[in-house]
Amino acid sequence: MSDLDLDPTQLDRYSRHIILDDVGPEGQKDLLDAKVLVLGAGGLGAPIIQYLAAAGVGTLGIADDDEVELSNLQRQVIHGDDDVGRKKVDSAAEFVADLNPDVDVERHDLRVTPDNIEELIDGYDFVVDGTDNFETRYLVNDACTLAGIPFSHGSIFRFEGQVTTFAGDDDSPCYRCLFPEAPPAGMVPNCATAGVLGVLPGTVGCLQATETVKHLMGKGESLDGSMLFFDALDMEFDKVKIPKQDDCPVCGDNPAIESVHDVEYTASCAIDVGGDSEPEIEASD
Repeated sequence: MSDLDLDPTQLDRYSRHIILDDVGPEGQKDLLDAKVLVLGAGGLGAPIIQYLAAAGVGTLGIADDDEVELSNLQRQVIHGDDDVGRKKVDSAAEFVADLNPDVDVERHDLRVTPDNIEELIDGYDFVVDGTDNFETRYLVNDACTLAGIPFSHGSIFRFEGQVTTFAGDDDSPCYRCLFPEAPPAGMVPNCATAGVLGVLPGTVGCLQATETVKHLMGKGESLDGSMLFFDALDMEFDKVKIPKQDDCPVCGDNPAIESVHDVEYTASCAIDVGGDSEPEIEASD
């Protein structure tokens, strides 16, 4: 697609992009031609889906097997009262269709598991992780790193959030460079038990969407190699470096993980030592 392919409605819709020197019609073309997979249509997924659709990302994959609950509506802004009880992928797809008819939605009503994640991420240019548990985060990291697909990580807890991008370059770290294994089960409570400030996932999700758009257009500096921490109570941002670890079990010099089937994605997400079960991992918030 070139700028001449944009019809009058598109020229109007994306005009604020087109007049930007660092975006222009070429940058909008990159967005319209892109395929992005969003894992989770909940607190983080909602603003991610909303802003990627508004920006004109041509194909949005949305993966979630959960249903909308009333308690979701305090933060999951793409769903409404009438959506309670509906599948989140259906509610999200309807929201996108109402917002921007240029965007094609690929619905993945499923739980993410080691058995389906490789097929799920195949063909996408970028993956955005908006899930809410350690098992899925490690599964997404391992699958994307092994496949060479760049992805965004975001997480929230009470009044705090963090976000980074893993570009998948030879000198880029991965999530296991920072956290080789998950903390013991029960050490970190989830939002259902600890609570979360309703606007917090909007802030973190928008940062993830920003990183995604920049990556697709090849503009600016990404968070690859850094983690951005946000404290909503003190309104402070801190950025820390994530060095690539030579002994990382996924992206290091001698990786111990060569397949997602090498790992038991349970509490610790450690390398499998012989177990033959593969638990299902929820991709929801």
